Parts: sequence; C-alpha cells; structure tokens
Amino acid sequence: MADTVSQKTTGPASRWLCGAGRYGLVLDTVLTAVLVFSLTRLALALRVGGEADWTVGTFASMVTLGLLYDLTTALLLTLPFSLWLTVLPEHWTRLRVTQILIGLAVASGIFALLFNAAAEWLFWGEFSSRFNFIAVDYLIYTNEVIGNIRESYPAGWILGGLGGLALLGTFTVRQRVMQRLAMTTPLKSRLTGLAIHALLALGFLAVVSGDARETLRNVYTRELAGNGPFEFVRAFKNNELEYQRFYPTLPESVVYARLREEMLLTGGEPLSADPHDLRYRVSAQGPELRPNVVVVMLESMSADFMATFGNPRHLTPTLDRLTRESLFFPRAFASGTRTVRGLEALALALPPTPGNAIVRRPHNEHLFSLASVFNAKGYASAFLYGGYGYFDNMNAFFGGNGYTVIDRLAVNPGKIHHETIWGIADEDLYTEALETFDTYQAKGQPFFAHLMTTSNHRPYTYPEGRIDIPSKTGREGAVKYADWALGDFLQRAASHAWFDNTVFVIVADHQASASGKTDLPLARYRIPLLIYAPKLISPARNERLIAQMDIAPTLLGLLNWSYTSKFIGHDVNRLPPGKEHALISTYQTVGYLENNQLVILEPGQRVRVEAVDWKTLTTRPIAADPVAVEEAISLYEGVSLAFKIGLLREVSQ
Repeated sequence: MADTVSQKTTGPASRWLCGAGRYGLVLDTVLTAVLVFSLTRLALALRVGGEADWTVGTFASMVTLGLLYDLTTALLLTLPFSLWLTVLPEHWTRLRVTQILIGLAVASGIFALLFNAAAEWLFWGEFSSRFNFIAVDYLIYTNEVIGNIRESYPAGWILGGLGGLALLGTFTVRQRVMQRLAMTTPLKSRLTGLAIHALLALGFLAVVSGDARETLRNVYTRELAGNGPFEFVRAFKNNELEYQRFYPTLPESVVYARLREEMLLTGGEPLSADPHDLRYRVSAQGPELRPNVVVVMLESMSADFMATFGNPRHLTPTLDRLTRESLFFPRAFASGTRTVRGLEALALALPPTPGNAIVRRPHNEHLFSLASVFNAKGYASAFLYGGYGYFDNMNAFFGGNGYTVIDRLAVNPGKIHHETIWGIADEDLYTEALETFDTYQAKGQPFFAHLMTTSNHRPYTYPEGRIDIPSKTGREGAVKYADWALGDFLQRAASHAWFDNTVFVIVADHQASASGKTDLPLARYRIPLLIYAPKLISPARNERLIAQMDIAPTLLGLLNWSYTSKFIGHDVNRLPPGKEHALISTYQTVGYLENNQLVILEPGQRVRVEAVDWKTLTTRPIAADPVAVEEAISLYEGVSLAFKIGLLREVSQ
C-alpha cells in the first residue's frame, strides 16, 4: 500500500510516516532494530526469571520504557542513513554501485543488530547488566577482550552463524529494498523526511536523557528496560565523573574538617593545624615486629564460595581451613566491582572515587601508599601480577608508587604450566613469587609483596589433574583451582627459610558478581579476609566490620609500627566501638555502610538511606539520617578533592 500512495494526493510528511518513498527504507530499518532490541530484552528477561520481582505493573513499565529507549536508539542510529538518502540524487538510485552499497549496508546492519544481541547476552551472563563502563573500558584492551571471547566461547561458530543469518535476512528483503530505493522522492520531500527524522530522534532523546528508568527500584528490571547501544554511549560520555559536579556536596571547609576528624578516629596526632594538611602520626604500643609481608589478592573470590559462609559445594577447602588457623575477619567488604578497586583500596587505604579508579587516572604517581611505609622501614616492595601489567594501568600505578613490578613478561616461558589471555596459572605466579622472595632472603632484605592472581576468570581454564573438576567447565572449577593453588603455595612456602617470619594477608580483589535486586547488594560485596602467620599471629575470629581500605592500617597496627600517615582507612582494632564502616561502590553509585544503615550517593545529587538487616544482608528504604549522610559526603567528596589538588602525595617518614 505504501508503495502505491500518490505523491500528488499525500503530503511529504504523511508519505514519510507511512513508509512511502525512499524513506520507507528508514522506517523499515527503525522497525527492524526495535524488533531485535525488544526480542533481546525478552530473552534477557527470561534469563533473569524471578529475580526481577515481576508484577503486571513492573513488566508493563519495563516494556514501555524499553520501547522508548529502543525507539530513541533506532532513530539516532539511522539518522546518518536518512541523511545519505536525502543527498542521494534520483538518478543515482538506479546505478548498480548504489544498489550494491545498499545491499552491503542492509547486510551489515542486520549483522550489527544480531551481533549486538549476542554481545548483550554474553555481557549479561558475566555482569548481569546492559553495556556499561566495563564495556567502555574493555575497548582499550581489545587484545585481552577478543582473546577472552575466543578462549571462552566458540567465536568462529557464533560469528559464522550471525553472518549466515544476516545474509539470509538480506536475501529475504532485497526485493523490497530495491523497490523502496527506486521510488521517486523529490528533494523537498527528502528534506522534510530528514527534518521529521531528526526532530523525532531529538525529541525521544530529550525524554530519556534524564534516565527515566530510575522509577524502577529493582535493579534487574531497571537494566532490562535499558538499551545496550544507548547505555554504551552513555557510559562512554560519563567515563570520568567529577564528584563535585554530579554528587551531593558540602562546603569545602566542612569537608576538610570532617575528613581530618575521620582520619584521627584511631588516635593519630595531626602534624599541623592546616586543614589541608592530611598528615598524622600513628604511634604504636609495644615492640615493633619486622616480618616479611605477602598480600595474596585472589581474583573474584566471593565469600559465598566458602563453606564458612554456607556454600555446600566444598569449593574452598584451603580457605575454610585457614579461617581456623588465621586471624579471620568474617565481616570484610570489597570496595568495588573491579580489580583496580581492590588494588587501590589496599595500596592507598582510600575510599573508591566515583568514575575511574585512581589506578587508571593520570597524575596518580608518588601517592602515599602502603609501599611508602614499608620502603621507609628498609623493606623491598614488589607487585607481582600473573597478567600483563599494562592492563588497567597497573605497571604505571604500582611502578610510580614505590613498588617493583613483576608481571607476565618477567616469567620464564619454560616454567609456565598453563596460561590464558589474562595471565598465567596461579601456581606459576606463586612459583615466580617464591623465587623472588628467595632472592630477597639471600640479600638479607625484608620484603613486602602484593600478589594479584588471574585464574578465577573466564575462560575458567587451568592445568588438568589439580582438582576433581575438569578445566573450562565453569566458575566453580576455577574457584576450586584457585583455592588449591593457594594451598599449594603455602605448603611450598613452608619449606623456605623466610616462612616462619612472614605474614600472609589473603583477600579477594572483589566479589565474583555485584548483581542483585538493589544498587548495592551487600551480600555480594562480602569477601574473605585472613591474616595468616602461624609463628607470629594467633588464630582468632575478629567480628569488627572492615573494608578493603582498612586492611593496610590494620596490618600495620598488628605489627606495632609507628609511622606518618595519610591513610583514610583505619586500624579497626583501635576504632571506638560502633565507628567501623565500609565504603562500597559500583562505577557511579557509592555507599557508606555504618552500624545498621547504608547511605547511597548517586549522580544527580541524589541521596538515599537504607536500613540493613545483618542476618540476611538485605536493605530497605528509611528516612535519611543527616549525620550519616554528612559523614558519607565528607569522605567521598574529601578524597576526590584531596586527590585532585595533590594532598595525597607521599610524606616523609
């Protein structure tokens, strides 16, 4: 019907809206994109299942908002196509080269839509989210990402299948496309069509630019309502978040006063009256211990993998045994959802900054770090990573902050039992560490080392014969292998001369997944934290709430060290009762957990407070507590300001 509408009896706007003329190609493309986007959403919704707390109302809201985002995205994506059709002269539409170009465009468009659907399915499986800042970050590391995909999935078959479907789709619609292209469409009609298209695109964009999804409280439903390509572009634009611009603030004088007050909670002595001087002196009681210190940071090792926390699968016999042989902290929480968050929290003892982690930011060298303290005591400080240290700027960050960096490139290939695109098997990293520690021991030099593993990561492969779960069968096998490798490392270490005088700090970089029904699901942020030193520290269970940023000062407190500090984290053993708190985050949402409440700060200067049920680690909305809100703001804003103007630089010991 649209093909036969008379141009004399129907206006150009009506002809375009009805799909007449060459602009029928645009309309067809928009509708096809919306259809694929909607089917993708339905597939993801089926995958989520009951976790979304479905009701008729939430489902209808999800579908309605989803359609709005899909239309917006489709209109924006097809705007260049509409522009091309506008400037394309009439006589060119009949040229063979134009028809070939259109055919290629159709095939590419169909392939792109199908590829996006497949990518969203895989991304959701890993992160339970639409495309976000992680997807943007991974653009920088295409080698690792592509390698991970190739090692984790039958990429060739997937791409071949998508290509075949794209060709089939192109063959199916080719006649309709050529008919649309051959229709006479005067320049005036083309310009009108372009104008309508642009106005519709901008109008829909204005409607969704404020993120209408915030009306949906369930995180799964909110994510489902979004659109992958749209969220990707949004994350790309907001990859840097300046706290003072996007989050609730306080006067700077209040912020610095509260920040200094916070830093002195454990009895530190400020070195000056200048509110911008964050230095304070920590004075220890008792004789100073000078053991070697080894931090083992386990990739994605959630607490809920452990039998200690109720897991019935017996995946972590080593970690479970160590809870009885170590100083064990059952209420430890991760700073964020990425490796860089765990690294910076332990190295710098700082809350997570919104947006990019400090590890990835420019001007992050010569900061006051845990290595600063150890180096001042005459220790050798090293960062050992099983992967390539250029990833996430690790080499530059640790190398610029007092650590000697040893990464994948330093490991003799002949000593490697297994590797993936992310790095060598954990057991091989531990072998390199043992050899490094022996070198320090031979020189008579005490050492501090921070190890970062990689095995508990997709594609979940590892050397065969180590555990009773075959390689590449899923996350549980990778968890069990990582636990086995840790036990093997400690067993091998016990035969070395330096072992009896070494403290091992065993912790995760972050949890395996941060997805949940709420923005900051507390149960997903709980991680193992054990301090193991059979000859030096008696086994005990410490019930104090502890965040990753508290690990460094708590460790130094156990060693009875006096030092000049800029740490914002605390020695939790010296905190007044009830003053422990944990600071947790996603990329944009940051939280302040203290006592029985969680303060949540979000872009748009939004503040929410939720009551915490510690038995279930669930939360519910409550009225805001002004004191807790001010504490949360002062910490996050204070750290952002301090880093920005250089107040976190190293200090003289």
